Amino acid sequence: MNNAPHHCLSLLTSCKTLKILKQIHASLVKTGHHSDPFFAGKLILHSAVTVPGAVHFARRFFLNFPNPDVFMYNTLIRGFSESGIPQNSIFTFIDMCGKSLVPPDSFSFAFVLKAAANHGSLRTGIQLHCQALIHGFETHLFVGTTLISMYGECGSVYFAKKVFDQMREPNVVAWNAVITACFRCGDVKGARKMFDMMPFKNSTSSNVMLAGYAKAGEMELARKVFWEMKVKDDVSWSTMIVGLAHNGFFDEAFAYFRELRMIGLRPNEVSLTGVLSGCAQVGASEFGKILHGFIEKSGFNWITTVNNALVDMYARCGNVGMARLVFRSMLHKSVVSWTSMIEGLAMHGYAEEAIRVFHEMEGCGIRPDWITFVSLLYACSHAGLIEQGCNYFSRMKDVYDIEPTVEHYGCMVDLYGRAGYLQKAYDFVCQMPITPNAIIWRTLLGACGIHGNVELAEQVKPRLFDLEPDDSSDNVLLSNIYAVAGKWKDVATVRRSMTDQKIKKTPGWSMIEVDRTMYRFVAGEKTNKTTAEAYEKLKEIIKRLRLEGGYVPEVASVLHDVDEEEKEDSVSKHSEKLAVAFGISRLCKGRVIRIVKNLRICRDCHTVMKLISKVYGLKLVVRDRSRFHSFDDGACSCKDYW
Repeated sequence: MNNAPHHCLSLLTSCKTLKILKQIHASLVKTGHHSDPFFAGKLILHSAVTVPGAVHFARRFFLNFPNPDVFMYNTLIRGFSESGIPQNSIFTFIDMCGKSLVPPDSFSFAFVLKAAANHGSLRTGIQLHCQALIHGFETHLFVGTTLISMYGECGSVYFAKKVFDQMREPNVVAWNAVITACFRCGDVKGARKMFDMMPFKNSTSSNVMLAGYAKAGEMELARKVFWEMKVKDDVSWSTMIVGLAHNGFFDEAFAYFRELRMIGLRPNEVSLTGVLSGCAQVGASEFGKILHGFIEKSGFNWITTVNNALVDMYARCGNVGMARLVFRSMLHKSVVSWTSMIEGLAMHGYAEEAIRVFHEMEGCGIRPDWITFVSLLYACSHAGLIEQGCNYFSRMKDVYDIEPTVEHYGCMVDLYGRAGYLQKAYDFVCQMPITPNAIIWRTLLGACGIHGNVELAEQVKPRLFDLEPDDSSDNVLLSNIYAVAGKWKDVATVRRSMTDQKIKKTPGWSMIEVDRTMYRFVAGEKTNKTTAEAYEKLKEIIKRLRLEGGYVPEVASVLHDVDEEEKEDSVSKHSEKLAVAFGISRLCKGRVIRIVKNLRICRDCHTVMKLISKVYGLKLVVRDRSRFHSFDDGACSCKDYW
C-alpha cells in the first residue's frame, strides 16, 4: 500500500505557506491521487481556508477538477467569503446553482450570505434570500439566522427583524443574531428591547449587549450590563477591556485588566490584544512592556494574533526596534504580521526597509492583501518615492488582482501632493473611477497647505465642503492656508462662517507616559498642578532655545491678524510643547521622551523639537495623526519631508 498520499495529508495539518502547499500538491500529482475526491477536497479545504493567501490556488485546482462535489463548492465559497474579494464567493455560488447535479445545501447559503455581508451588498443579499426560498430553506433555522446576520451587516434592520419574526421557534442564537443586527444598524434602543423580550438568555446574550454598547460608544450602559452579570467569563472581561480602550477610557481599560488578573482569571487572546491596542493608541510603552513580559512568562508568545498586537503596539509607541525584534522572533507570520511590520516601518519613515520586507513577504509565498498595499503606498508617499509608489499601485491590480479602494487612491493623491505635483494630484482625483470622498479632497487640501497653493485650495474647497461642511479641521486648514498667504480678510470670512454654523475647532491634545501614568495636555485648558509645572518648565526651555539654539517662533500660520508677541504666545501653548516640557521635568536623564498627538504637528513645534534634541541632548519621538517624528541631535527622521 502506498502511504505517500496519507503522508501528504498529515503534512497538510502543519502547512502554513503556499510554497509548501504546492509541494504537497506536486506529491499528490506524482502519485495520481490529486484526482481522488477525498484528497482533492482536503487540499481545497486547506488552501481555501487555512493557508493565508492561498484561495486563488484553491480556485485554480478546483477549476481543473472534473465534477466537483458540494463539499468542494462550499469550501471554495467559504474561502472567498472570508477573503478580501468576497464577490468571488458569489460567482462560485452562481456557478454551483447553474449545475443541476450539484444543488446548494444549507452550508452553501451560510457561506455565500456571509460573502454578501462582507461585500456589503444588500441587493445581492436579497437575491440570495429569494434563492433560499426557492430551494426550500424558508424554515431552516441555520439559514434564517445567517440571513438575519447578513441583513444586519448590510444595514437593513427592518429585513433582519422581518426574517426573525417569521421564524417559528427562534433559538437563543437567532435572538442573539437579531440583537447584533440592531446594534450594527445603530438601533441601540431596539437591541435593548429585543434583549428584554428574550424568553431565555445565556452568557453570550449578555456579551452581545456588552459588545454592542461598546461599539456604539455607550460605555455607561456597557458598565451597567457588565456589573449586573451574575457570571462574567473571559469574553465579558475582554469585551469591556477592548471597549474601554477603543472609546478612549485607557486608564480604566488598564484597571480592568489588572482586576482580571487579581481575581485569578487568566487573560485570553482577545483581552491581551485589546489592552495592547489600548497601549498602542495612547503610546503607553511602559505598560506595554509589562504586558510583553507577562505574555512571555504565560506562554502566549506562540499565538500569532498576540504577536501581531505586540508588533503594532511597539511600532505605534515609537519603539520600532522592539517591533522588529518581536516580528523576527515569530515562528508563524500571517499576512497581518507582515502588514503590521510594513506599516510600522512606514510610519517611522523607513520606506526602503518597508519595501524590502514586502519583497521578503512575497518570497515567503505570502500573498499581500489590500491593506498591505495601503501600508506600502503610505511608505512611498511619506518618503517621496513617486516612481516606486506608482509601480506598486499598478502591481496591486495587474499581479494580485486587487481592485484599488478609496484608501489606495488616497495614498496616491498624498504621494503626488507631498511631492509638490499638485496639479497632477488634482487631475488624478478628477479621473478616479470611483467617486472621491471627503478624505481624498482633504488630502489634496492638506497638500495645498504644505506647498501654499491658495488657487488650487480654493478649487478643492467647494468639493470638500459639499461633502462635509461641518468639519472643523477643514475650516482650520483653509484658514491656515489663507493666513500664510497673508489673506486676512479670507481668514476672517472662514472664522466667521465657523462661528455662524457653530463649528468648534477640535482641540489639540498630546499624551505622555510618566511612571506608567498617562498625562494629557490640551491647548488652552484650565491650569492645574500638572499643567502649571509644564508651563513653568516650558518657559525655561524656550528661553534656553533662544539663547543657545537661535530659536525664532514660526508664526506665519497663526490665524489671527495680531501683533507678533500675541502670535508667539499662541504657538507657545501648543499641547506637544507642554507634554515635552513635562517629560523633561519628570523623566530621568537618558530616557527617550515619547509623545502622542491627535493632530498634525505644526512647523513651529517641529522646529522646537529639533532644537530641544540638540540643545538638551535628548531623543524625542512624536507620533502625530499621520506619522512618527524621531528627533535626535537637531535632526528629524522625516528629513523635513512631511
